[in-house]
Amino acid sequence: MSSTQPTLVTVPCFSGAPWDEHQLAPLQAYPVRTMRLPEAVDEVERYADFVAEQVEGLDDYVLVGDSFGAVISLTLALRQPTGLRGLVLSGGFAANPLPRWKGIAARASHYARGPLYRNGTLRFHARELASRFDRDAEVPHTQNDYRQLFVENTPAGSYSARVTSVISFDVRDQLAKVSVPTLLITPEDDQLVGDQAARELREGLQNAREVVLPSTGHMFRFTHPSLYGQTIVEFLQGLDSPARESRARVSPLPG
Repeated sequence: MSSTQPTLVTVPCFSGAPWDEHQLAPLQAYPVRTMRLPEAVDEVERYADFVAEQVEGLDDYVLVGDSFGAVISLTLALRQPTGLRGLVLSGGFAANPLPRWKGIAARASHYARGPLYRNGTLRFHARELASRFDRDAEVPHTQNDYRQLFVENTPAGSYSARVTSVISFDVRDQLAKVSVPTLLITPEDDQLVGDQAARELREGLQNAREVVLPSTGHMFRFTHPSLYGQTIVEFLQGLDSPARESRARVSPLPG
């Protein structure tokens, strides 16, 4: 068993915003690198290039990717980079999961700017992110909170570029390249990505274990930071133990 702690490299969601202090607090026993995603990049591989630059010099690290960050982390892991010890993917996918009508709506975001972007595109996106569990969460959130996250962190050009980057994304036939232990964290209620995306990752990754967090939605990094962080820490503590390919549920924290 390794006596050193890996550096946790946290890769942001579609908003591009780095992890905040509440989300990082449960991980404080580990060295952490967080980041803001670059703007107006329209290829997932180029985002992976960016993260590769962030881990340069690290000889022992775990990629922790949330939502779009999980897609980026998976893409980098497919390259089998030196130093990668483990992978944590939450709310991610191996192929664009959007049904056709949502894909058309997403493409239309390219033409939305100013008030149309803030009050049209982002309201629609916030509705897709929301869950019935958000109101009673550890950190309650509303659709307007999600919209505001993007208003404050995501220029319209970056939003449409990120949409473009995932339209044709599909690495399902490459998943066997990832050999490091992988934790899939799945919310109980994911209106944006859906169950099939999690199943494809679970079945395609050879050394993966899935944990379903009850009473959570797609934005559980924001709404349930303690439970989310606890789940990651438990995975890190067992990194050197044989991985189990399974689907598990964890109990919510008391209180």
